[in-house]
Parts: sequence; C-alpha cells; structure tokens
Amino acid sequence: MKSYICDKSITPMLKQIFLLICISISVLCSSCITNKDVVYLQDKGTTKQDSLLVKELYKPYRVQVNDILSINVKALDNELTAIFNPVEGASSGNLYFNGFTVNLHGNIKFPILGEINVLGFTINEIENKVKSELLAQYFKQSAQLFVTVKLAGLRYTTIGEVGTGVQTLFQDRVNIIEALANAGDIKDTGDRKDVLIIRQYPDGQKIHHIDLTDIAAMQSPYYYIQPNDIILVKPLKRKALGAGQTAIQNLTTVASILSVLVSTFFLVKNL
Repeated sequence: MKSYICDKSITPMLKQIFLLICISISVLCSSCITNKDVVYLQDKGTTKQDSLLVKELYKPYRVQVNDILSINVKALDNELTAIFNPVEGASSGNLYFNGFTVNLHGNIKFPILGEINVLGFTINEIENKVKSELLAQYFKQSAQLFVTVKLAGLRYTTIGEVGTGVQTLFQDRVNIIEALANAGDIKDTGDRKDVLIIRQYPDGQKIHHIDLTDIAAMQSPYYYIQPNDIILVKPLKRKALGAGQTAIQNLTTVASILSVLVSTFFLVKNL
C-alpha cells in the first residue's frame, strides 16, 4: 500500500518535471543571440536604393552653449596674428583652457573684437563672421587674411552595453558606428536594434532611437553624432533573463537544470 501511494504521487511529479524541462529548453534555445542581433547595417528591404549607394544624411552642425571653438588667424605678417593664436597644438587640455568657449548668452570673447555671437551659426558662418570683423576693425584687405574655425574636438559619452566613458575625437564629423568603435564597440549582449541618443537642444534634451542593424540607419538624421551626445545601449532581454549568449551556453544551462531535476526526482522516490 505504501509503495502504491508513493508511485501514484510520483507520476504527477514526473509530468511536472518533464513540462519544466520542455519550457526551459524552449526559453533558452529561443534566447540565443543570432547574427541578426549583432550584424550592423543589414539590408532589410527598408530602403529602395542599392545597399552600396545609400545616401548618408548630414547637416552642418550649429554651435551651442558650452561648445569650445578653436580659431586660427593667419596673414602675410605673422606678428600681426600672434595675439589671436596664443596656443600651439590641439590637445584637449590646451583647447579647454585656451579655446573660445560659447557662454550662456551664445557669445565668445575674442581678442580685439570683444564679444561675438556665434550661437546657432555653422563653422563656415563663424569663419566668415570673424574674418569680416577683423577686416573691418584691424586688418587691411592687402593683409590676405585667412581664418579657420573648428570645434575643439567632438566630445560625447557612451554608457550601457558598450565601453563606458567620455570620448573625444578630433574630427569634423563622426558617424555613430565610428563613435561606438572608438568606445570599444557594443557588447554581444547589447541591443543594436534600439540604440538611444540623448541630444542637447537650446530648449532642453531629447531622446532619439536608431536601429543600427538596418542599413536605413544611414539615412537617419541621428546617424552622425553631435558634440555632447550621450549614446546609451540597452541590454538585450535575454541578458536580463540570465540566458546564455550561444547555443552551447544554453545547452550547458539546460544540462545543469536537468541534472538538478533528475537528482531531485530520485531523492523523492527513495523517501
């Protein structure tokens, strides 16, 4: 009688164990990270153009508050331009302390000329503005004046499933693929299909989304990053579940679960 009762109670337990194993295998196998999750710029048929001819959208950057500008003035007589070019070199430290910072009113303080409003202007527009003011107040046309203006490095922040930190690149323009590569690239557990870009605007910050697994991302207005952008990469849901990244890791997890369940079953049976 005792043996019969024990066997009868074990049968439902076997069914529960079998069901739990099936569910575990199903969940873990579906949680493998595939090529579609990690390959950048795939042709998903979302653009009518040929993959090799996708037109990148790039708009000239307009200067914002707290940007730092590097301004260089040249003329036939170098002695006349020395006051405008106090620092040689382009290290981030030098540019921070000796570049021209855009203040809260959108102005920079420039030698001789005083305050110049640059807020909302493009780099080319600032070059023309500085040159015109210098010719009007300090130089003659015969000086053959040449003015160059650049951003003092493109500074941005990466956080999440990517190399975390503040990055600076000394380039005029940088796309998000280059920015992420410079930060160490997104980890396999990062969600490339929904990368967040927190961008600064005059009226505050906005969050934008971009799918980097789709070649159509190259046509996004957020494909090129801007100074002070924050790039946030969320973890894939499968990481939150604690599942393995590959099929082998998942099989190892299933084997561990199966081993525990089998051990539990025999332990209960021998009671």
